Amino acid sequence: MIDRKYIGHTMPPFPVAVEEGRLRFFAKATGQTDPVYSDEKAARAAGHPALPVPPTFLFCLEMESPDPAAMRDLLGLDYKRLLHGEQGFSYHHLAYAGDLLTFEQRIEDIYDKKGGALEFVVRKTRVTNHRGKHVADLRSVTVMRW
Repeated sequence: MIDRKYIGHTMPPFPVAVEEGRLRFFAKATGQTDPVYSDEKAARAAGHPALPVPPTFLFCLEMESPDPAAMRDLLGLDYKRLLHGEQGFSYHHLAYAGDLLTFEQRIEDIYDKKGGALEFVVRKTRVTNHRGKHVADLRSVTVMRW
């Protein structure tokens, strides 16, 4: 069983720079046809200071953690038994190419189902930019199969 004492535990915050080239690649890889996401001139013409960050790209940036396995190791989770449960986000402010975003991860909840055969870890990540603006809250659920 995953120890419930970790509910509320926070991981050290980490910064990630938003690179324009990665945004263009993400737009291409996801089939984005709106030039605002790949052409800086189109983005500026639409009133943006630079290429905007698509909301789902924040999950990609979160994987840039200096130690992506830190939470898994903290909780003693076996990578071979993990499932992706769900993810979602609340978006509060646009982020752009050139921003430095800070990710602050927190374990929001740990619970089980099916008599403990499945355990769920709910992680919430607060994302802020280098100007202190609250950009988004990311939520992900990881499932541990016993």
